[in-house]
Amino acid sequence: FYDSYNYRIHENSFICSSDLKQCHKKTAAASDPGGSGTAMGRRYRRGGLMWRLRKILIWVLGIYITIPVIIKVCPSIQAKLVFLNFVRVPYFIDLKRPQDQGLNHTRNFYLQSEEGINIGVWHTVPSVMWREAQAKDSEWYDKSFQSSHPVILYLHGNAGTRYTNTFFICLSLQVLCSLGYHVVTFDYRGMLSGSPSEKGMTSDAFFLYQWIKQRIGQKPLYIWGHSLGTGVATNLVRRLCDRGTPPDSLILESPFTNIREEAKSHPFSMVYRYLPGFDWFFLDSITANDIRFASDENVNHISCPVLILHAEDDAVVPFQLGKKLYDLAAQSKSLNGHKVQFIPFPSSLGYRHKFIYKSPQLPNILSPHPPQNALHTSEYLG
Repeated sequence: FYDSYNYRIHENSFICSSDLKQCHKKTAAASDPGGSGTAMGRRYRRGGLMWRLRKILIWVLGIYITIPVIIKVCPSIQAKLVFLNFVRVPYFIDLKRPQDQGLNHTRNFYLQSEEGINIGVWHTVPSVMWREAQAKDSEWYDKSFQSSHPVILYLHGNAGTRYTNTFFICLSLQVLCSLGYHVVTFDYRGMLSGSPSEKGMTSDAFFLYQWIKQRIGQKPLYIWGHSLGTGVATNLVRRLCDRGTPPDSLILESPFTNIREEAKSHPFSMVYRYLPGFDWFFLDSITANDIRFASDENVNHISCPVLILHAEDDAVVPFQLGKKLYDLAAQSKSLNGHKVQFIPFPSSLGYRHKFIYKSPQLPNILSPHPPQNALHTSEYLG
């Protein structure tokens, strides 16, 4: 009896449940006889998605148009984008302790290039002086300039400090030191004090060049520029040549012709390169900040050997700009009688913008006395 009673209850529940489902179906069919509600829902969802996509597109387009306008109205922003002095990565590096970065034969110190302008400097001695340099004071490093070893003044690119810009060339510094060179590099103004500018950076480089020259006398002093530092380097060398005191050699790594052509070729400008008025919005804003870095003009006033190094796969400073600068230098009357050489590095090597230091040929290129089968660069460095 109990089982029979439960069966009837279960059967009645099933019938009620089935009736309810049928009732719901009939109600839905009565309210939407053509099934258009489902289709309307899908159309509503598609319409909502399209509206969101249009909204995103409007925002992107608004930002795309706003950026050039802001740069044109506030050209100082463009100057910051050129120098990138606000980029300091890694942030927690203690520049007072270069030995923490593997440069344990390097001295950190500070100089005042102008009133109120302080620059941080690193001086790395040749590898043969490594043991002697341990735990030595500033007086010892000053006297080390009196050794027979030549000196390279290294002018780094934009962004960051003498560490973040020499990080990729730390091994190159080791190569230079192993070949018997002192290497001196420094932070451009704007890192410790003052604001970055082409004139100010060139002035600081000239000050440090004179400071080194006073300590080394007649020993060779070479100027090496990388990326934006090549613009500073050609400015400096032009100034020295105009004074009748050219350096012993100028080495340009990944150089460009002038800042306008570099800005137009830079990857960051790709999204705006074909925008009508690109020159007016962006390039004229650079000129308004008195930033030119006209290496293509400077080579017509330089009278010392010039060596250009450039990787074919350089995405930051296109290879063709370095080649164009070489072609101009080779035709320069002021460089007539001086060795001008261009050394390309194939794309297959993967050296790009900052890895030329990996080249096994670099010691031969920079050696004062290269072997017989090496590149003939002894006319550059010694």
